[in-house]
Amino acid sequence: MGSFFDGSQSGPLAGDPRLSGRGQGAAGSPPFLGLQTSSFTDFLAVHSPGLLPGRMMPGAPADPDPRVPGSGSQAVRDLPHATTIVAAICDGGVVLAGDRRATAGNMIAKRDVEKVFRSDEFSGMGYAGTGSVGIEFVRLFQVELEHYEKMEGRSLSLEGKANRLAWMVRGNLGAAMQGLVVVPLFVGYDEDAGRGRIFSYDVAGGPYEEQRFYSIGSGSLFARGALKKLYTDDMPPADAALACVQALYDAADDDSATGGPDLPRRIFPVIATITADGFRKLPESEAEDIAEQVVRERMTRPDGPQAALRNS
Repeated sequence: MGSFFDGSQSGPLAGDPRLSGRGQGAAGSPPFLGLQTSSFTDFLAVHSPGLLPGRMMPGAPADPDPRVPGSGSQAVRDLPHATTIVAAICDGGVVLAGDRRATAGNMIAKRDVEKVFRSDEFSGMGYAGTGSVGIEFVRLFQVELEHYEKMEGRSLSLEGKANRLAWMVRGNLGAAMQGLVVVPLFVGYDEDAGRGRIFSYDVAGGPYEEQRFYSIGSGSLFARGALKKLYTDDMPPADAALACVQALYDAADDDSATGGPDLPRRIFPVIATITADGFRKLPESEAEDIAEQVVRERMTRPDGPQAALRNS
């Protein structure tokens, strides 16, 4: 069976993944056994397309009235939406972190949402946007990578994984145009290059490789501004995790849809590192220590640490 999108292609949609590794089964075999493809998404698109994200969207009203409860646009706005995700390349890998708040319009829908997930042994992703669709993306992408590895006997390259996720994001474009937008942030450890890498997306796909650090979500502008001052090249993973939490704190300080550390409820950012040792989600006790350090320092310096203007 042929592979697909394994990094040798020159774009997120180079070639047609639906044509890779697909052949007819033996005569008389069940129909689903005749689809020989290493893509689980392709398999699902043929046999159960309604299970794919964005494929069960009803037709949107021609002119929904946002002032009318229950109209198309109002219903979409009332769905829980998740933000903010940050990532930073560190010495020997990459750090990924996300806040825990989900909002529905001007209301806090949930305070302890998890938006950072393991994709496979050497990659992970976070998402911003419609929560229910985002969870579908995460789960489908996890199965996609596992299915490919079982069918091909090897894992995709990191670029191949990023390109495959781009194809899935583009498949949700119709739903995104109706308001069910999901934008992922994909990170991983490149075993060939021996370093961490970050890939961002737009609603039509991507991917776009980002250098040093990046953030998505409604608080991303403030988070990236904070990381510009705090980030240094070759930071140890622990320092990069601290910088990411500082950035999330600054995002929460200026963006109402982003939640900061919630000490009374013991709700802290989700933090993960991906290095040569694989994906590691920090235990809650470690995330708590980092969050408490940030909050403690902000008690005396509300605007956070200051970056030096001159190198010593």
